[in-house]
Amino acid sequence: MAKEISNNDLFELITKMYNRMEGMDDRMEGMDSEIQEIKRDMATKDQLREVRSRVILIEEEHGKKLDLLFDGYKQNSDKLDRIEKKVTRHEEIILRKVR
Repeated sequence: MAKEISNNDLFELITKMYNRMEGMDDRMEGMDSEIQEIKRDMATKDQLREVRSRVILIEEEHGKKLDLLFDGYKQNSDKLDRIEKKVTRHEEIILRKVR
């Protein structure tokens, strides 16, 4: 009932299995390189997220600082305008006294 396998048949079967195993090594190496590439991509994406969040923080901080600088500029400009008006009044008073 059970069919006996000849040595040649057994050798061919073992050869086929060996060839398939060699092909699997190539596939496993390919999968390993793909996994490494995915890990690099994930690390890069994590780094990009971190850089983006830092850039956002820097933009917010610099935005606040610029607002403060513009407020200071506005206050300085207003003060100069008030000083200019006072000087103009004093010049008018001096000119009246001289005439």
